[in-house]
Amino acid sequence: MALIKTLLGITPEFGKDCFLAETAVIIGDVVTGDGCSIWYGAVLRGDVHYIRIGNNTNVQDNAIIHATYQKSPTNIGNNVTIAHGAIVHGCTIHDNVMIGMNAVVLDEAIIESNSIVAAGSVVSKGTRVESGTVYGGIPAKKIKDISPELLEGQIKRIAAAYGMYSGWYKEV
Repeated sequence: MALIKTLLGITPEFGKDCFLAETAVIIGDVVTGDGCSIWYGAVLRGDVHYIRIGNNTNVQDNAIIHATYQKSPTNIGNNVTIAHGAIVHGCTIHDNVMIGMNAVVLDEAIIESNSIVAAGSVVSKGTRVESGTVYGGIPAKKIKDISPELLEGQIKRIAAAYGMYSGWYKEV
């Protein structure tokens, strides 16, 4: 069972049919929707501000989700993939988004729906990633628009796949 810790009288809450890996750490003011998966070594620390996550979102191995004290909460939408080793901090991520491996999204950034932050990128404080685009680099800038094939073949496919993968672990 994951380490689920009450802090300052607030206990994390989870929707229906969520998978929490044994080494995931979820602390304080964290609320997830239904069908989410939080994988090995992921840390969601709702100690200094809240973290809200929609339905069917996956937080992969060693990802970190945090916020800024009394200033910037973290809001994550539905069907979002937070890939391995990513850091998501005090920002807003809308629906159908993929945050690539080892990417960093900083305070007050807004990642609009149907977009991708490329692996290894750094989305600077206050940056707005436009809907339907791929942003990448350090600092992250628009690389290209997302084709319908990329939207279906990457963003939606990966979000659905992690729902399937988590089912394998629930059966064990």
